[in-house]
Amino acid sequence: MSKNILINAFKHFKLITRHKWEVFKLCCKAGIPYRGLVHDLSKYSPTEFWESAKYYNGNMSPILLAKRRQGYSKAWLHHKGRNKHHAEYWYDPMSRKPTPIIPYKYTVEMICDNLAAGIVYNGKRWRNDTQLKYWNKRKDSMPMNEKNKAMLTEVFTQISINGINKTIKKANLKKLYNKYCGNNKS
Repeated sequence: MSKNILINAFKHFKLITRHKWEVFKLCCKAGIPYRGLVHDLSKYSPTEFWESAKYYNGNMSPILLAKRRQGYSKAWLHHKGRNKHHAEYWYDPMSRKPTPIIPYKYTVEMICDNLAAGIVYNGKRWRNDTQLKYWNKRKDSMPMNEKNKAMLTEVFTQISINGINKTIKKANLKKLYNKYCGNNKS
């Protein structure tokens, strides 16, 4: 194993741990601390960790780099199949309903994950409208139920106007989930 892969492994470990910490803090604000505690534990598994360390560059997701270089990412295939806060976990193109409504706790964890990724990757460049801009660029290509998409759009819009602290609150998120997705408590 080269010295470079060990340095990348250390840097990647720091990055995913920092991301997990940000998700945990946001999940606590949102009233789902357990989801924040167990968030992305699979990133520490050998399948995900070592591929991500190999493609770590500090500027973008190593999964995106692996996909560019290899055409796919074993880490991503492993990750999305084990983490219910990813829309791709719920997507089944061979089903009558290929995009079911994602349950509340995973939808909120998804929001916290998206915010934390933006905060960590953008650093001091992150602004209240960062996630709304990012979301608006990619939402149409997301394999996600339109009701969940509407909720995420509303949450990121509220954050762009009011900030995280006023938006990421259990009562507000429950109200928005019920408005857009119904009372799907799973």
